[in-house]
Amino acid sequence: MFETLPGFRDFPPEACARRNHLFRVFKTVARAFDFQEYDAPILEPLDLYVEKSGEEIVGQLFHFEDKGERKVALRPELTPTLARMVASRANSLPKPIKWFNVGEHFRYERPQKGRGRSFYQFNADLLGESGILADAELIALLVAIFETLGLNSELFTVRLSDRTTWVHFLDSLGISDEQRPGVLDAIDKSERRKPEQTQEALDKSVPGRGSELWERIREIKSIDSMETLVEQLEQCGEGGKSRGEDWSKLLALLEAHGAMPCIKIDLSIVRGLAYYTGFVYEVFEKTGEGRALAGGGRYDHLIKKLSGNVDMPAAGFAIGDMTLSDCLESNGLLPTYVIAPDIFVIGGEEQGSEVLATTSAVRKGGFSVSYSFKQAGFGKQFKEAGKSGARYALIIGEEESSTGTIKVKDLRTGGEESFKKPTLLAHLEKLDQEGGIATGE
Repeated sequence: MFETLPGFRDFPPEACARRNHLFRVFKTVARAFDFQEYDAPILEPLDLYVEKSGEEIVGQLFHFEDKGERKVALRPELTPTLARMVASRANSLPKPIKWFNVGEHFRYERPQKGRGRSFYQFNADLLGESGILADAELIALLVAIFETLGLNSELFTVRLSDRTTWVHFLDSLGISDEQRPGVLDAIDKSERRKPEQTQEALDKSVPGRGSELWERIREIKSIDSMETLVEQLEQCGEGGKSRGEDWSKLLALLEAHGAMPCIKIDLSIVRGLAYYTGFVYEVFEKTGEGRALAGGGRYDHLIKKLSGNVDMPAAGFAIGDMTLSDCLESNGLLPTYVIAPDIFVIGGEEQGSEVLATTSAVRKGGFSVSYSFKQAGFGKQFKEAGKSGARYALIIGEEESSTGTIKVKDLRTGGEESFKKPTLLAHLEKLDQEGGIATGE
């Protein structure tokens, strides 16, 4: 007996229906925000990911040499592909570029709860716009998706931070440009490490100052109000003061979007990837359980790094399907879809051709239709129709066949009506709109 590979999932119909529910919400809300859907190959040159993340990324990828002796990898994320696509069309694309994708991604990591080796992601990116309106639009889209799925400010939080703010604070602490990446990495991992481990990491980046820096960083991480944040930034000079004004503008825009109830200032979020350049954010359940549900931010220099010649401001976020599905299920918000036909056609032994002809005609009319594959009496066919979950049964017996009619039975109410064959589709559409056939009609 063969089993799925570790970290991969099967999607039988009921699981596929739940997954597709997420996809429908992603796409519907993204279109409401005027984002356009795009797609791209799941197989890319390995160097595309090495250029973005460094050689260490190779160990996390499904990669191999193809028959053309090219080094390739299954995509672990979509941002490099997006950069490639946009860079090749940069001059012809109207700005801002608002694109989204729902697709499968692959990472060769240890499978655990909320993380598999194959997973689906919703990606939304806004390129060609450097202003804070773009950041607000993306965060508003993110919040709207979660709210459409039934989550609210009582259940999730968008933890909002800013890499530029951290640069101002670290500059004020005498951290050099060379030391900054190591310090930011230590801050990013500090919530998952013991304090002494963070101090050691800081001491490695800035020798002899680990303890001192950790105390100051803990103070900065504890900032949770605009008043305190602006006050601290003003102590960092004109650049800090200007960034405080940016914070105020962003929060005002999020207030106008109606997203503020879900927003929390949280400078412990810095996002580990070095390419982030401005506001960053992650979404967590308020219970604090599980992994981040989503994350993103501004990455203004990545397009140029990956394309070599196209410099374009950019921001975006991604939502993983696994942690989100776990969150929705734990809160009773993942619907169970009834997978059933709209109509089940029942006929006598002599009416087999009419059953198939009626089935075909009604299917072409836009209904989902099933019928019995076995020769059986009306009683067994009615049982099969009931088990199928169909709303209506179309009955074709000797009488219906001789008079050119079809009897429609509402399997919920028991009500019945007969219609001439040429008018059947029109009557089915009318019944669908009116909600069925009343008992006794």
